Parts: sequence; C-alpha cells; structure tokens
Amino acid sequence: MSRLLIRLAIGAIFAVFGMFNYFTNVSENPITGEKQRVQLSPQQEVVIGRQSAQQMAAQYGNLYPDRVLQDYVDRVGNRVVEDSTAKNSVYPFEFHLLSDRRTINAFALPGGQVFLTAALLSKLDSEAQLAGVLGHEVGHVIGRHGAEHLAKQQLGSALVNAVGIAASDRPGDGRQAAILAQAVNQMVNLKYGREDELESDRLGLEFMTEAGYSPIGMLELMKILNSARGDVGGQPEFMSTHPNPGNRIAQLQTIINQEYPNGIPGGLEEDKDRFAQVVAPRI
Repeated sequence: MSRLLIRLAIGAIFAVFGMFNYFTNVSENPITGEKQRVQLSPQQEVVIGRQSAQQMAAQYGNLYPDRVLQDYVDRVGNRVVEDSTAKNSVYPFEFHLLSDRRTINAFALPGGQVFLTAALLSKLDSEAQLAGVLGHEVGHVIGRHGAEHLAKQQLGSALVNAVGIAASDRPGDGRQAAILAQAVNQMVNLKYGREDELESDRLGLEFMTEAGYSPIGMLELMKILNSARGDVGGQPEFMSTHPNPGNRIAQLQTIINQEYPNGIPGGLEEDKDRFAQVVAPRI
C-alpha cells in the first residue's frame, strides 16, 4: 500500500507542477490583445522557426528553383505585412515557395517562417488570393498559435506522465492509461486548432485588406480549396492541417459585410492580370 501511495504522490506532483506551469504563464498579445498561455518568448519563437525551416522545406522538395517566382511571393508577402498592422509585430517574416507540385499546402512556423507549395500556387489565379494565403499564415504567427500549441503539449505531457506513474503498478495498465490520456490531450489540441483557424482567417482578411487587396481573394481561396477536394488524390493537405469547421466562408462573408456595408470599395485590388503574367508561364 505504501508503494502505491508513493506513486500516487509522485504522479500528483507531476500533474500539479505541469498545471501550475501552464496556467501561470500568461501574457497579452500586443496585436490581438488576447491573454495567452505561452512559455516561449517571441525571440525564442524566431530561433525555433529558423532552425526548423530547412528541415520543413526538405519535406516538400526544398525551395522552388525560380528566383522570379520567389521574388514575387516575397513582394506580396512583404506588402501584406508592411502595409498592415502586422508590421507592428516583432517577427521578421520570411516567405518560402516550395517545389512540391502535388501537395496543396501552406503553413507557418513560430517566429515568422511562412511556406506555400507550388501545387497551391498553381491553383490560384489572382494576387489577392495569394495575399489571402500569406495573410492567413501571418495570422497564425502573430496569433502565436504555435507557442500556445507547444504550451498545451507540455501540459499534456506532464499529465500523461502523472497518469502513467500513478497507474504503473501493472505495466500494461500504466501504458494504457498513458495512451488514453495522450488521446484526450490530442483531441483538446484539435479543438483549439479550429479556433486558431477562425482567428487566422479574420487576421488574414484584416491584413490583406489593409494592404490594399480585395477580400474577394480570401473568399475565392476558400472556394478553390474546397473544390480541390474532388481532385485526384483526395482533399488538399491544407484542409487537413487547417481544420475546416464547415462555415468559414460564411463567417468570412459576415465579416466582409460588416466591414463594408455599402459594398467592397473599388480601390481594393485583385490583380489577376499581373498574377497571370508572372506566375502562369513559370509554374
């Protein structure tokens, strides 16, 4: 009995320490104003992103071997950041076009490393749509979703260890309990990820329109991704790594209607001609 009590006590210590560490690390996001539980500083996020960038690019065939296209992606991405409130963040954004022509995807690492595949770029037909992709990923970085995810993982790991220790009188039982706790932890993270997507949609729409792009580009982007589900090979990777709650287009339309009750101003650009001139011959 004493051995069981000792294991339970150690397990409780692990759980309490993990929960204390998670719930007491709270900071306010200077761009969104949101109170967030994160354990990394923005500087640490930048280091993590830069150290991981090459490895992530290698998973998608490395960088696309066309300087003109890369410069174009840089130009659109930098405009989305520099001509919007995103410029007030501390992150040094870098944009990368990847060689993968089969995987429709875009993603961002903590600290400002943003990627999109050649397969996704080939599906677009306007600069505003490209600005929507990049703005959405910039939203993930500024929303500090990666740092929040890591903090939750660390809490989850502490709770998994606690369950494993407390139930380890029979090794099989402890392993099963730990697996169950890990499954619960993953479900919690998936639910939070859906909220992240909605926030990134909103932030991305804000950044791209502040930079002078039409919000129609973001709506068209979502429709393109939805239609790509029927292509050979199944749904695009973007839709599996960016969970779709099913009403994102409707929510984006609601935001646009609230922002522009008298209609979208004519001065906001879609730039289909410029996009076709630069991208079509090279992708």
